[in-house]
Amino acid sequence: MTKFFAFILFLLFPLCSLASEEIANVDSITQFATLIRWSGVLLSIFIIMGTWLLIKFMNSMVESIGGQFVQYRMLLQKLQSFLQFFIYMTAGIVVFMLSFRINDHILALIGGTLAVSVGFAMKDLAASFIAGLTVMIDRPFQVGDRVTFEGNYGDILTIGLRSVRMRTLNDDIITIPNNKFLNEVTVSGNYGALDMQVVIPFYVGMNEDIVLARNLIQEAASSSRYIHLPKPVTVLVKQTITDNYLAIQLTCKAYVVDTAYEKLFETDITLRVMSEFKKHGINPPQIAVHSS
Repeated sequence: MTKFFAFILFLLFPLCSLASEEIANVDSITQFATLIRWSGVLLSIFIIMGTWLLIKFMNSMVESIGGQFVQYRMLLQKLQSFLQFFIYMTAGIVVFMLSFRINDHILALIGGTLAVSVGFAMKDLAASFIAGLTVMIDRPFQVGDRVTFEGNYGDILTIGLRSVRMRTLNDDIITIPNNKFLNEVTVSGNYGALDMQVVIPFYVGMNEDIVLARNLIQEAASSSRYIHLPKPVTVLVKQTITDNYLAIQLTCKAYVVDTAYEKLFETDITLRVMSEFKKHGINPPQIAVHSS
């Protein structure tokens, strides 16, 4: 609803400037009052209330249906983002047209005021608006994607003409101006797909049974309840130096069935692997302690 009121204020801004000019050129405020359709103002209040109820109903329906039919969640979120913007635009224009008497003189003054506003007071908003169009056309990410941007990691909730909203894994909502995406690198983990690759590293000592360790990781990942089996499970092995001691790093690369289960998937595999390592006597690297 905040977006809707912001849009109404955006439409009314030039009219406020017009009001100042009209009042300066007439002897009475009464003449300016003739620009307002008072019957339309009352109707506009009902339209605003109806719009708020419609948005609330649509959001609850998308959340309910998306929770029951996970395979349609991405599509529903994209439709929700588009419909919200369309409803805001339509209701804002209708309220504006109903509440004020529009003539050629007023339209000319409004157009001039809007041009000045965009050129000076709203240059940042215009930049974000143009950047928003670029983001929608170029599509570096989509609604529902799990992305990394400037150290923030989470799901894209909405892509608007001014900003993008992201929900982090800590359930924080981050609002990012669109023009930020023109000069910074954005990493999308799934790019429109429901499944996503998860990378989990494990470390064992140099003298351990590396082949057995690799097989245990492969089996633990393949039997997880969150695994997306149509895609392969890969375990990569390499020798690495960590804090001046040698170790074997085994990197598990597997696909989770739904991005929402990423951390549960990672936890499930880690617990399974640690349990199997302990059962088969596979030990972590021995950290050398240097006495001073």
